[in-house]
Amino acid sequence: MSLTLPLLFIAALSVGGFFIARSRAQSAAGGDIRKLASLPRQHGLNTALSTAIPALFAILAWLFAARLLSYRETAPIWVPLAIIVIATLGFILSVMRVSVTFRARTAAEGWIRSLLIGASVIAILTTVGIVFSMLFESINFFSQYRWQDFFFSTNWSPNFRGNSDLGILPLLWGTLYISVIALIFAVPIGLFAAVYLSEYASRRTRSVFKPLIEILAGIPTIVYGLFALVTVGPFLRDYLAQPTGFGDSASSVMTAGLVMGIMLIPFVSSLSDDIINAVPQSLRDGSLGLGSTHSETIRQVVLPAALPGIVGAILLAASRAIGETMIVVLGAGAAARLDLNPFEAMTTVTVKIVSQLTGDTDFASPETLVAFALGLTLFVITLALNVLALYIVRRYREQYE
Repeated sequence: MSLTLPLLFIAALSVGGFFIARSRAQSAAGGDIRKLASLPRQHGLNTALSTAIPALFAILAWLFAARLLSYRETAPIWVPLAIIVIATLGFILSVMRVSVTFRARTAAEGWIRSLLIGASVIAILTTVGIVFSMLFESINFFSQYRWQDFFFSTNWSPNFRGNSDLGILPLLWGTLYISVIALIFAVPIGLFAAVYLSEYASRRTRSVFKPLIEILAGIPTIVYGLFALVTVGPFLRDYLAQPTGFGDSASSVMTAGLVMGIMLIPFVSSLSDDIINAVPQSLRDGSLGLGSTHSETIRQVVLPAALPGIVGAILLAASRAIGETMIVVLGAGAAARLDLNPFEAMTTVTVKIVSQLTGDTDFASPETLVAFALGLTLFVITLALNVLALYIVRRYREQYE
């Protein structure tokens, strides 16, 4: 049986319980709400939460148990009935507790606290589930394919009929090469734009240019990919690659890196701007009062104070670059190779994850399971970036009283 009916029942009973409990509280006060320990709307809120939250937790518990037991059929009839009973009991008990002396506000705060704790637990369990799902499938992969060949082979040539070469090095090289080019392009532009907007631009100029920069973050990546394929790629080929003899392909590392850098500019600029604006004005005033120029104040006081946030912005941009797919597919091609020429076509780990899981695949074959090993490798790389950023922040940040 579907869980749609219980969800509709919970929603209707919660809304009805709010108005019923509020009306009951007003009746208990005899029209004078000053006699109540809690306001009528707080009684209504407590009833609504008492009805909805236990029932929703019961639904989540069933979904988790069904997933854990690999239960693929619709829920048996007793599950929706149990959820309806739980919601009804919560409704009845909370309505019966409405009285002049009942502190509904405290009870409602308890339900809200439980809701927040539940949301935090769900977020943590989701992260743990993602990690373990990749870990278990990666173990299955390495039971069929030698880890030495995966991590140290320079050849990527999957073949679903067997005898595949699944070396990750060409994919890692393409991922890091494109990401570095993107960061080299995005970080200086984004950081300089943030410094200008926060320290030099007038309020009117800032109100115009900051939203324009942030629009770049809202453009779909497929649009960036088309821009790389139609405009940037042919331009680099015709005016740089071919005249200098580096190649004649419109799909290249440089194409994907530059377009990805454009996409990353608002990640660096917007976050860095907010962090720089958060530096206390007293630090600037003190530096200027000691005779420093505006640029010296920015370089020696503002930027060191904002370093943790700036490193975080760069880390976010790096993680975004490593996980990008569509720009690489359309801008860099799908060739797995080790090459220093930035005008040659290459590919990344994320692109190959998609290609290995596309179509009619057998999840028992190493050619499909390799996608999970690739995903786990990206997770480890991102974790290493976080650890490195934390070390840099602790090592070089400026602390002020």
